[in-house]
Amino acid sequence: MHKILTLNNISVAGLDRLPRDSYEIASEITHPDAILLRSYKMHDMEIPPTVKAIGRAGAGVNNIPVERMTQQGVVVFNAPGANSNAVKELVLAGMLMASRNIAQAWDFARGLSGEDAEINKAVEAGKKNFVGFELPGRTLGVVGLGAIGVKVANAAHALGMNVIGYDPTITVRSAWQLSSDIKQALSVDDLVSQCDYITFHVPLIESTRHMINAERLKSMKKHSVLLNFARSGIIDDQAALAALDSGHLYAYVCDFPSNLLKDHPRCITLPHLGASTAEAEDNCAVMVADQLRSYLEDGNISNSVNFPDINLPRNGGYRLAVVNSNVPNMLGQISTDLAESNLNIIDMLNRSRNDVAVTLLDVDQAPDEATLQRIAAIAGVLSVRSLGRSE
Repeated sequence: MHKILTLNNISVAGLDRLPRDSYEIASEITHPDAILLRSYKMHDMEIPPTVKAIGRAGAGVNNIPVERMTQQGVVVFNAPGANSNAVKELVLAGMLMASRNIAQAWDFARGLSGEDAEINKAVEAGKKNFVGFELPGRTLGVVGLGAIGVKVANAAHALGMNVIGYDPTITVRSAWQLSSDIKQALSVDDLVSQCDYITFHVPLIESTRHMINAERLKSMKKHSVLLNFARSGIIDDQAALAALDSGHLYAYVCDFPSNLLKDHPRCITLPHLGASTAEAEDNCAVMVADQLRSYLEDGNISNSVNFPDINLPRNGGYRLAVVNSNVPNMLGQISTDLAESNLNIIDMLNRSRNDVAVTLLDVDQAPDEATLQRIAAIAGVLSVRSLGRSE
Protein backbone atom coordinates (compact mmCIF):
# COMPACT_ATOMS: atom_id res chain seq x y z
CA MET A 1 0.00 0.00 0.00
CA HIS A 2 1.47 3.35 -1.09
CA LYS A 3 0.81 6.26 1.28
CA ILE A 4 0.25 9.72 -0.22
CA LEU A 5 0.24 12.87 1.91
CA THR A 6 -1.72 15.84 0.50
CA LEU A 7 -0.70 19.33 1.63
CA ASN A 8 -3.42 21.14 -0.34
CA ASN A 9 -6.80 20.24 -1.76
CA ILE A 10 -6.09 18.20 -4.87
CA SER A 11 -8.67 17.77 -7.62
CA VAL A 12 -10.66 14.55 -7.34
CA ALA A 13 -9.94 13.96 -11.03
CA GLY A 14 -6.29 13.47 -10.08
CA LEU A 15 -6.83 11.50 -6.89
CA ASP A 16 -9.08 9.08 -8.78
CA ARG A 17 -6.03 8.08 -10.86
CA LEU A 18 -4.60 6.41 -7.74
CA PRO A 19 -6.48 3.13 -7.07
CA ARG A 20 -7.77 2.98 -3.50
CA ASP A 21 -6.92 -0.70 -3.17
CA SER A 22 -3.21 0.15 -3.42
CA TYR A 23 -3.04 3.84 -2.38
CA GLU A 24 -3.88 5.47 0.94
CA ILE A 25 -4.39 9.23 0.50
CA ALA A 26 -4.91 11.69 3.35
CA SER A 27 -4.00 15.19 4.55
CA GLU A 28 -2.66 13.69 7.77
CA ILE A 29 -0.62 10.55 7.27
CA THR A 30 2.52 9.12 8.85
CA HIS A 31 5.47 7.71 6.89
CA PRO A 32 4.22 8.82 3.44
CA ASP A 33 5.81 7.47 0.28
CA ALA A 34 4.97 10.62 -1.64
CA ILE A 35 3.55 14.11 -1.23
CA LEU A 36 1.00 15.88 -3.43
CA LEU A 37 0.64 19.66 -3.17
CA ARG A 38 -0.17 22.87 -4.97
CA SER A 39 1.03 26.08 -3.28
CA TYR A 40 1.96 24.82 0.22
CA LYS A 41 5.39 26.18 1.21
CA MET A 42 7.62 23.23 2.11
CA HIS A 43 10.93 25.01 2.79
CA ASP A 44 10.51 24.98 6.57
CA MET A 45 8.75 21.62 6.66
CA GLU A 46 10.37 18.55 8.17
CA ILE A 47 9.99 16.07 5.32
CA PRO A 48 9.74 12.43 6.44
CA PRO A 49 12.64 10.21 5.33
CA THR A 50 10.13 7.76 3.82
CA VAL A 51 9.23 10.25 1.07
CA LYS A 52 10.42 9.12 -2.35
CA ALA A 53 8.61 11.63 -4.57
CA ILE A 54 6.90 15.01 -4.46
CA GLY A 55 4.28 16.02 -7.01
CA ARG A 56 3.39 19.68 -7.56
CA ALA A 57 0.01 20.08 -9.28
CA GLY A 58 1.20 23.12 -11.20
CA ALA A 59 4.23 24.39 -13.06
CA GLY A 60 6.37 26.43 -10.63
CA VAL A 61 8.25 24.69 -7.82
CA ASN A 62 9.53 27.70 -5.87
CA ASN A 63 7.62 26.43 -2.83
CA ILE A 64 9.57 23.15 -2.77
CA PRO A 65 13.18 22.73 -1.51
CA VAL A 66 14.26 21.08 -4.75
CA GLU A 67 18.01 21.13 -4.07
CA ARG A 68 17.58 19.53 -0.66
CA MET A 69 15.27 16.89 -2.14
CA THR A 70 17.79 16.11 -4.88
CA GLN A 71 20.50 15.51 -2.30
CA GLN A 72 18.17 13.11 -0.49
CA GLY A 73 17.29 11.21 -3.67
CA VAL A 74 13.70 12.49 -3.80
CA VAL A 75 12.26 13.13 -7.26
CA VAL A 76 10.20 16.31 -7.69
CA PHE A 77 7.51 16.38 -10.37
CA ASN A 78 5.51 19.26 -11.77
CA ALA A 79 2.78 19.54 -14.40
CA PRO A 80 4.13 21.75 -17.21
CA GLY A 81 1.55 22.71 -19.78
CA ALA A 82 -1.43 21.36 -17.86
CA ASN A 83 -2.58 24.89 -17.08
CA SER A 84 -1.34 26.44 -20.33
CA ASN A 85 -4.74 27.16 -21.85
CA ALA A 86 -5.96 28.84 -18.65
CA VAL A 87 -2.93 31.14 -18.54
CA LYS A 88 -3.14 31.83 -22.28
CA GLU A 89 -6.74 33.00 -21.93
CA LEU A 90 -5.83 35.31 -19.04
CA VAL A 91 -2.95 36.86 -21.01
CA LEU A 92 -5.32 37.59 -23.89
CA ALA A 93 -7.82 39.04 -21.41
CA GLY A 94 -5.03 41.16 -19.91
CA MET A 95 -4.11 42.62 -23.29
CA LEU A 96 -7.75 43.48 -23.98
CA MET A 97 -8.29 44.99 -20.53
CA ALA A 98 -5.21 47.17 -20.92
CA SER A 99 -5.90 48.21 -24.52
CA ARG A 100 -9.54 49.11 -23.96
CA ASN A 101 -9.13 50.57 -20.46
CA ILE A 102 -11.75 48.14 -19.25
CA ALA A 103 -10.83 48.19 -15.56
CA GLN A 104 -10.82 51.99 -15.44
CA ALA A 105 -14.05 52.24 -17.42
CA TRP A 106 -15.74 49.72 -15.14
CA ASP A 107 -14.71 51.73 -12.07
CA PHE A 108 -16.13 54.84 -13.72
CA ALA A 109 -19.44 53.14 -14.54
CA ARG A 110 -19.80 51.70 -11.05
CA GLY A 111 -19.34 55.14 -9.57
CA LEU A 112 -22.20 56.71 -11.52
CA SER A 113 -25.29 57.81 -9.61
CA GLY A 114 -28.61 59.54 -10.23
CA GLU A 115 -31.55 58.81 -12.51
CA ASP A 116 -30.94 56.75 -15.67
CA ALA A 117 -31.14 59.88 -17.79
CA GLU A 118 -28.37 61.45 -15.72
CA ILE A 119 -26.30 58.30 -15.94
CA ASN A 120 -26.72 58.18 -19.72
CA LYS A 121 -25.61 61.81 -19.98
CA ALA A 122 -22.56 61.13 -17.77
CA VAL A 123 -21.68 58.06 -19.85
CA GLU A 124 -21.70 60.03 -23.11
CA ALA A 125 -19.60 62.77 -21.54
CA GLY A 126 -17.16 60.42 -19.85
CA LYS A 127 -16.52 57.67 -22.38
CA LYS A 128 -14.00 59.81 -24.26
CA ASN A 129 -11.64 59.33 -21.30
CA PHE A 130 -11.43 55.60 -22.00
CA VAL A 131 -10.67 55.49 -25.72
CA GLY A 132 -8.43 52.52 -26.38
CA PHE A 133 -6.77 50.73 -29.28
CA GLU A 134 -7.13 47.40 -31.05
CA LEU A 135 -4.78 44.41 -31.15
CA PRO A 136 -4.49 43.56 -34.89
CA GLY A 137 -1.33 44.92 -36.45
CA ARG A 138 0.37 45.53 -33.12
CA THR A 139 3.39 43.52 -31.98
CA LEU A 140 3.49 41.15 -29.03
CA GLY A 141 6.78 39.94 -27.58
CA VAL A 142 6.72 36.58 -25.82
CA VAL A 143 9.64 35.81 -23.52
CA GLY A 144 9.72 32.06 -22.85
CA LEU A 145 8.34 29.63 -25.42
CA GLY A 146 7.36 26.65 -23.34
CA ALA A 147 3.86 25.19 -23.28
CA ILE A 148 2.25 28.48 -22.19
CA GLY A 149 4.34 30.84 -24.30
CA VAL A 150 3.69 28.86 -27.46
CA LYS A 151 -0.07 28.94 -26.90
CA VAL A 152 0.01 32.68 -26.21
CA ALA A 153 2.10 33.36 -29.33
CA ASN A 154 -0.13 31.28 -31.59
CA ALA A 155 -3.35 32.78 -30.18
CA ALA A 156 -2.08 36.35 -30.57
CA HIS A 157 -1.07 35.63 -34.14
CA ALA A 158 -4.57 34.26 -34.82
CA LEU A 159 -5.95 37.60 -33.58
CA GLY A 160 -3.96 39.43 -36.24
CA MET A 161 -1.00 40.50 -34.13
CA ASN A 162 2.62 40.39 -35.14
CA VAL A 163 4.46 38.13 -32.68
CA ILE A 164 8.13 37.98 -31.74
CA GLY A 165 9.43 35.25 -29.44
CA TYR A 166 12.60 34.80 -27.44
CA ASP A 167 13.73 31.57 -25.79
CA PRO A 168 17.35 30.44 -26.08
CA THR A 169 16.45 27.02 -24.65
CA ILE A 170 13.32 26.29 -26.70
CA THR A 171 12.69 22.55 -27.03
CA VAL A 172 12.17 20.74 -30.30
CA ARG A 173 8.64 19.88 -29.16
CA SER A 174 7.78 23.54 -28.55
CA ALA A 175 9.35 24.59 -31.84
CA TRP A 176 7.17 22.11 -33.74
CA GLN A 177 4.04 23.57 -32.11
CA LEU A 178 4.95 27.20 -32.75
CA SER A 179 3.44 28.92 -35.80
CA SER A 180 5.99 29.45 -38.55
CA ASP A 181 4.91 33.11 -38.68
CA ILE A 182 6.33 33.85 -35.23
CA LYS A 183 9.51 35.87 -35.58
CA GLN A 184 12.64 35.17 -33.52
CA ALA A 185 14.31 37.79 -31.34
CA LEU A 186 18.06 37.52 -30.84
CA SER A 187 17.94 38.69 -27.23
CA VAL A 188 15.62 40.21 -24.64
CA ASP A 189 16.92 43.66 -25.61
CA ASP A 190 16.20 42.94 -29.27
CA LEU A 191 12.63 41.91 -28.38
CA VAL A 192 11.94 44.80 -26.01
CA SER A 193 12.75 47.46 -28.59
CA GLN A 194 10.26 46.10 -31.15
CA CYS A 195 7.10 45.37 -29.15
CA ASP A 196 3.88 47.11 -28.19
CA TYR A 197 3.12 44.37 -25.64
CA ILE A 198 5.49 42.05 -23.79
CA THR A 199 4.45 38.96 -21.84
CA PHE A 200 6.69 36.70 -19.75
CA HIS A 201 6.50 32.92 -19.36
CA VAL A 202 9.73 31.99 -17.62
CA PRO A 203 10.57 30.75 -14.10
CA LEU A 204 11.94 33.14 -11.50
CA ILE A 205 15.63 32.34 -11.27
CA GLU A 206 18.67 34.57 -10.86
CA SER A 207 18.97 35.21 -14.60
CA THR A 208 15.30 36.23 -14.95
CA ARG A 209 14.95 38.37 -11.81
CA HIS A 210 14.22 41.99 -12.84
CA MET A 211 14.54 40.97 -16.47
CA ILE A 212 12.63 44.17 -17.17
CA ASN A 213 14.37 46.98 -15.30
CA ALA A 214 14.65 50.75 -15.62
CA GLU A 215 17.23 50.50 -18.38
CA ARG A 216 15.18 48.14 -20.55
CA LEU A 217 12.01 50.13 -19.92
CA LYS A 218 13.70 53.12 -21.55
CA SER A 219 14.25 51.14 -24.75
CA MET A 220 10.61 49.99 -24.95
CA LYS A 221 8.20 51.71 -27.31
CA LYS A 222 6.28 54.62 -25.85
CA HIS A 223 2.81 53.58 -24.61
CA SER A 224 3.68 49.88 -24.54
CA VAL A 225 2.04 47.32 -22.22
CA LEU A 226 3.74 44.90 -19.82
CA LEU A 227 2.07 41.64 -18.79
CA ASN A 228 3.36 39.28 -16.12
CA PHE A 229 1.43 36.10 -15.37
CA ALA A 230 4.58 34.07 -14.65
CA ARG A 231 6.23 35.02 -11.35
CA SER A 232 6.54 38.12 -9.20
CA GLY A 233 10.07 39.50 -9.43
CA ILE A 234 10.60 39.08 -13.17
CA ILE A 235 9.68 42.75 -13.60
CA ASP A 236 11.17 45.48 -11.40
CA ASP A 237 7.85 46.82 -10.12
CA GLN A 238 9.32 50.10 -8.86
CA ALA A 239 10.80 50.82 -12.28
CA ALA A 240 7.54 49.85 -14.01
CA LEU A 241 5.53 52.25 -11.86
CA ALA A 242 7.98 55.06 -12.59
CA ALA A 243 7.50 54.38 -16.32
CA LEU A 244 3.72 54.43 -15.85
CA ASP A 245 3.91 57.73 -14.00
CA SER A 246 6.05 59.31 -16.72
CA GLY A 247 3.62 58.14 -19.41
CA HIS A 248 6.25 56.06 -21.19
CA LEU A 249 4.49 52.80 -20.22
CA TYR A 250 0.77 52.64 -21.01
CA ALA A 251 -0.27 49.82 -18.69
CA TYR A 252 1.06 47.06 -16.46
CA VAL A 253 -1.05 43.92 -15.99
CA CYS A 254 0.09 41.29 -13.52
CA ASP A 255 -1.12 38.43 -11.37
CA PHE A 256 0.72 39.48 -8.22
CA PRO A 257 -0.87 42.33 -6.21
CA SER A 258 1.18 44.28 -3.69
CA ASN A 259 0.83 47.52 -1.79
CA LEU A 260 3.07 49.10 -4.39
CA LEU A 261 0.92 48.05 -7.36
CA LYS A 262 -2.68 47.46 -6.39
CA ASP A 263 -3.90 51.09 -6.26
CA HIS A 264 -2.06 52.51 -9.25
CA PRO A 265 -4.59 53.74 -11.86
CA ARG A 266 -2.63 52.28 -14.80
CA CYS A 267 -1.82 48.95 -13.16
CA ILE A 268 -4.26 46.04 -13.27
CA THR A 269 -3.46 43.47 -10.59
CA LEU A 270 -5.29 40.15 -10.40
CA PRO A 271 -5.20 37.72 -7.44
CA HIS A 272 -2.97 35.03 -9.01
CA LEU A 273 -5.70 33.74 -11.33
CA GLY A 274 -3.40 32.28 -14.00
CA ALA A 275 -4.25 28.63 -13.39
CA SER A 276 -7.51 29.21 -11.51
CA THR A 277 -9.92 27.27 -13.67
CA ALA A 278 -11.57 23.96 -12.88
CA GLU A 279 -10.13 22.52 -16.06
CA ALA A 280 -6.56 23.56 -15.22
CA GLU A 281 -6.80 22.17 -11.69
CA ASP A 282 -8.09 18.86 -13.05
CA ASN A 283 -5.39 18.70 -15.74
CA CYS A 284 -2.57 19.46 -13.30
CA ALA A 285 -3.81 16.91 -10.75
CA VAL A 286 -4.24 14.17 -13.34
CA MET A 287 -0.81 14.74 -14.84
CA VAL A 288 1.06 14.77 -11.55
CA ALA A 289 -0.89 11.80 -10.11
CA ASP A 290 -0.05 9.72 -13.19
CA GLN A 291 3.62 10.67 -12.85
CA LEU A 292 3.72 9.74 -9.16
CA ARG A 293 2.04 6.40 -9.81
CA SER A 294 4.41 5.52 -12.65
CA TYR A 295 7.42 6.33 -10.47
CA LEU A 296 6.23 4.51 -7.36
CA GLU A 297 5.15 1.39 -9.25
CA ASP A 298 7.67 1.18 -12.11
CA GLY A 299 10.43 3.71 -11.42
CA ASN A 300 9.69 5.64 -14.62
CA ILE A 301 10.14 9.42 -14.59
CA SER A 302 8.68 12.19 -16.74
CA ASN A 303 8.35 15.92 -16.08
CA SER A 304 10.74 15.95 -13.16
CA VAL A 305 12.48 19.21 -12.34
CA ASN A 306 15.51 17.53 -10.74
CA PHE A 307 15.80 13.97 -12.11
CA PRO A 308 16.33 12.69 -15.66
CA ASP A 309 13.47 11.39 -17.77
CA ILE A 310 13.59 7.60 -17.89
CA ASN A 311 11.16 4.98 -19.12
CA LEU A 312 11.84 1.25 -19.20
CA PRO A 313 8.83 -0.82 -20.30
CA ARG A 314 8.09 -3.88 -18.18
CA ASN A 315 9.13 -6.97 -20.14
CA GLY A 316 9.30 -9.55 -17.40
CA GLY A 317 11.42 -10.11 -14.33
CA TYR A 318 11.69 -8.19 -11.08
CA ARG A 319 12.21 -4.42 -11.20
CA LEU A 320 14.90 -2.57 -9.22
CA ALA A 321 15.11 1.23 -9.17
CA VAL A 322 18.35 2.85 -8.03
CA VAL A 323 19.01 6.57 -7.54
CA ASN A 324 22.64 7.53 -7.18
CA SER A 325 25.19 10.28 -7.62
CA ASN A 326 26.31 10.67 -11.21
CA VAL A 327 29.89 9.43 -10.71
CA PRO A 328 32.00 6.75 -12.46
CA ASN A 329 31.64 3.00 -11.81
CA MET A 330 28.20 3.09 -10.20
CA LEU A 331 26.76 0.66 -12.75
CA GLY A 332 29.74 -1.61 -12.33
CA GLN A 333 29.33 -1.81 -8.57
CA ILE A 334 25.57 -2.37 -8.79
CA SER A 335 25.88 -5.13 -11.38
CA THR A 336 28.65 -6.79 -9.34
CA ASP A 337 26.40 -6.96 -6.29
CA LEU A 338 23.62 -8.45 -8.40
CA ALA A 339 25.99 -11.04 -9.85
CA GLU A 340 27.16 -12.02 -6.37
CA SER A 341 23.51 -12.72 -5.52
CA ASN A 342 23.16 -14.87 -8.67
CA LEU A 343 20.75 -12.37 -10.19
CA ASN A 344 20.82 -12.08 -13.97
CA ILE A 345 19.99 -8.72 -15.56
CA ILE A 346 17.22 -9.12 -18.17
CA ASP A 347 16.98 -5.44 -19.10
CA MET A 348 18.54 -2.21 -17.90
CA LEU A 349 18.34 1.54 -18.56
CA ASN A 350 20.45 4.32 -17.06
CA ARG A 351 19.89 8.04 -17.40
CA SER A 352 21.61 11.00 -15.75
CA ARG A 353 20.93 14.68 -15.19
CA ASN A 354 23.56 16.92 -13.70
CA ASP A 355 24.68 15.25 -10.45
CA VAL A 356 21.94 12.60 -10.31
CA ALA A 357 21.56 9.30 -12.16
CA VAL A 358 18.71 6.80 -12.19
CA THR A 359 19.07 3.15 -13.11
CA LEU A 360 16.18 0.77 -13.76
CA LEU A 361 17.01 -2.94 -13.86
CA ASP A 362 14.86 -6.01 -14.46
CA VAL A 363 16.39 -9.16 -12.99
CA ASP A 364 15.35 -12.80 -13.28
CA GLN A 365 14.66 -13.43 -9.56
CA ALA A 366 13.37 -11.43 -6.65
CA PRO A 367 16.30 -9.70 -4.88
CA ASP A 368 16.49 -10.47 -1.18
CA GLU A 369 16.91 -7.89 1.57
CA ALA A 370 20.65 -8.54 1.88
CA THR A 371 21.15 -7.68 -1.80
CA LEU A 372 19.20 -4.46 -1.44
CA GLN A 373 21.22 -3.50 1.63
CA ARG A 374 24.52 -4.12 -0.18
CA ILE A 375 23.46 -1.89 -3.07
CA ALA A 376 22.20 0.78 -0.65
CA ALA A 377 25.58 0.71 1.10
CA ILE A 378 27.49 1.60 -2.08
CA ALA A 379 28.98 5.08 -1.69
CA GLY A 380 26.89 7.44 -3.79
CA VAL A 381 23.67 5.40 -3.81
CA LEU A 382 20.82 7.62 -2.58
CA SER A 383 18.03 5.06 -2.69
CA VAL A 384 17.24 1.57 -3.91
CA ARG A 385 13.76 0.10 -4.30
CA SER A 386 12.46 -3.32 -5.23
CA LEU A 387 9.30 -2.81 -7.29
CA GLY A 388 8.18 -6.38 -7.71
CA ARG A 389 7.53 -8.57 -10.69
CA SER A 390 5.95 -7.58 -13.99
CA GLU A 391 2.33 -8.63 -14.25
